[in-house]
Amino acid sequence: MKSEVYTPGYTPNATNFMATRTLESHGRFFVPFLSANHDVLDLGCGPGTISVDIARLVAPGKVAGIDSSESQVVQARKLAEEAGVSNVDFHVGSCYELPFVNQSFDRIFCHALMEHLADPVAALREAFHKLKKDGMIGVCSPDSDGWLLSPSSAELEAAVTAYADLQQANGGNLRIGKNLGVLLQDAGFTDIHLTARYECYPSLEFIGEYFAIQLAQNGFDRHATTLREWAKDSTGMFAQAWVSAVAKKSQ
Repeated sequence: MKSEVYTPGYTPNATNFMATRTLESHGRFFVPFLSANHDVLDLGCGPGTISVDIARLVAPGKVAGIDSSESQVVQARKLAEEAGVSNVDFHVGSCYELPFVNQSFDRIFCHALMEHLADPVAALREAFHKLKKDGMIGVCSPDSDGWLLSPSSAELEAAVTAYADLQQANGGNLRIGKNLGVLLQDAGFTDIHLTARYECYPSLEFIGEYFAIQLAQNGFDRHATTLREWAKDSTGMFAQAWVSAVAKKSQ
C-alpha cells in the first residue's frame, strides 16, 4: 500500500481548526440514525469534539474514538474529562487494523478521514467487519472539484490545485467526496445514500493560512504567498464542498 502522510499536519492552526467541529456543524447528516443505547465508533476522531457530542446523544450507549495521532487522542481524553462525559473512550490506532472485536458497533461515524487514506476501501472494509448486522455507517469527506473561491484568479486556482496535488502525493485524495458511494459499495455496504453541502468559512485568513502553512513547508512558497494575499481581501469567499454518505451493513 502507498505510504500516507497527514497533509494538514498538527500545527496549532490545524488542530484549532479541527477542534471547532461539532456533531451539529459537521455530522448533522448522521444524527437521525443515532439513538440512545447505540454503541458507536468515531473513526478518525481527531480532538474528540464530535465524539463527545455523539456520546451525549447515545448515552447510555458507549462511544469509542480512534485516531492515529497520539496528540489528538490526548486532547480528546482531556476534552471528555473536562466535559464530564464518561461513556466515551479514545484509542490510538490504525483504521486498517481496528482494535475491536467484529460486530462491536451499531453505528460508525467517519468525518474528514477518507481523503487522507491511500486505501480507503481497505479502511471501509475493516469498518464493515466491526459493525453489527443491520448497522449503519456515516462518512463525510470534501471534494475540491466543487470548491468555490473568490475573487478568482489563475494564481489562486493554481495554489488550490497545488495543495490537492500535495495531498495526492501524500497518499490522499482531496477530490474523493464524489466517489464515496462507489467506495462504500466496494467495501460491501448497501442502501447507500449521498448528499452534499457547502461550508462557508467566516475567516479567510484562518483557512488561507491552513493551506498556506503546508504549501510553504513543502517548498511551494509562491502558492503559499498567493493564498495569504487572497485571504486579506474583504470581498473574498471560500465555500468548501462536502459529500456525506450513509450506508448499511445488510449481511
